[in-house]
Amino acid sequence: MADAQHVVIVEDDAALGANYREALTRQGYAVSLYVDRASARDGMAHTPPDLVIIDVNLGTDIEGGFELCRELRAQSAVLPIMFLTARDSEFDAVSGLRLGADDYLSKDVSLEHLMARVAALFRRQAALAGGGAERRFTRGALAVDEDRFAVTWQEQPVELTLTEYWLVHALARHPGHVKSRQQLMDAANTVLDDNTITSHVKRIRRKFVGIDANFDAIETVYGMGYRWRAH
Repeated sequence: MADAQHVVIVEDDAALGANYREALTRQGYAVSLYVDRASARDGMAHTPPDLVIIDVNLGTDIEGGFELCRELRAQSAVLPIMFLTARDSEFDAVSGLRLGADDYLSKDVSLEHLMARVAALFRRQAALAGGGAERRFTRGALAVDEDRFAVTWQEQPVELTLTEYWLVHALARHPGHVKSRQQLMDAANTVLDDNTITSHVKRIRRKFVGIDANFDAIETVYGMGYRWRAH
């Protein structure tokens, strides 16, 4: 299927990988399956992916998935990257998100849930490509260019992943309005648990603070959610 979206799976367990590939193929995706980082790199250089699903442990390459995520994110800020792994500790999940992954799932999720998360990432990309009526807006030192998927602070670019972009977009469109975690998930067009939302917000803050040590525009409203501070 020439126009099918291309999903790459990097999974060292052949039986599991085949299972995921079959499920994704049934959903109409074109799927490539690799068992290690080297073959995945070579394959993706030849046939670029539209979305990548990575295990953390790749055989004897214990941190191979993390390293591959780092490499892919350096190449593209917008490529959807999802971890699907047995390493489901909060430390590992936060590590994956810090490297720029859009989602982090445990292998105990159902295939139906996995398919829903993949579809959500593709819907979000489609929404980004479609744009909206307001193509650019500013909020003080913040500028958001919806055509170029670009965010700047004090005229300096802020390198955001797709998930981070939509979270900033949702908060900054209506300064002073509290956005619950559910509203932020809806805006990002994905399914994330509370801890994952918190990790993304922390990572976003760090990126802005890297530009402006006094950055305080994202405010936590305890028990409710987050808001972009109206200055």
